[in-house]
Amino acid sequence: MTGLIHIYHGDGKGKTTAAIGSAVRAAGRGKRVLIARFLKTDDSGEVTGLAHVPGITLLPCDRNFGFSWEMSAVQRKAAAVYYDNLLRMAWEMAAGLDGGPGYDMLVLDEVIGACGLGFVREDMVIGKLRSKPDGLEVVMTGRGPSDGLMECADYITEMVMGRHPFERGIPAREGIEY
Repeated sequence: MTGLIHIYHGDGKGKTTAAIGSAVRAAGRGKRVLIARFLKTDDSGEVTGLAHVPGITLLPCDRNFGFSWEMSAVQRKAAAVYYDNLLRMAWEMAAGLDGGPGYDMLVLDEVIGACGLGFVREDMVIGKLRSKPDGLEVVMTGRGPSDGLMECADYITEMVMGRHPFERGIPAREGIEY
């Protein structure tokens, strides 16, 4: 099987939902799936739900750096070190470079946004994508992918916001948006 690269991007709701759906589908067919989440905490409904799905390993996101626009230079540097290490660990596990069996699918949720904010080096992501194991399917989400990331992708799906309750002052709801 040849693994391909997916990008779910845009300003609309559904990027993470689509990636998680792909992960559940793969696990349902006996594939091993690894999920790493960037720019998020573990306080999200999918974390609890995915813990019950055989075949899916979800790396913990145990650091919260707050909103990027409120971070100090020190916090931004700490976030960059943390997310860079998370990417390295996830890639090594997914590719079997850590001595483990490797995975069939790697989901990098919000890695595109982490690249855009300078928390993850985009050139490192692109280098890893270009040298990925043949059978590894990689799913990436986030807003504003660069041309370089888009060139690596086999699937590109844009979620476009037509309407969102946030525009009417309705905050994110537990179990729906997180």
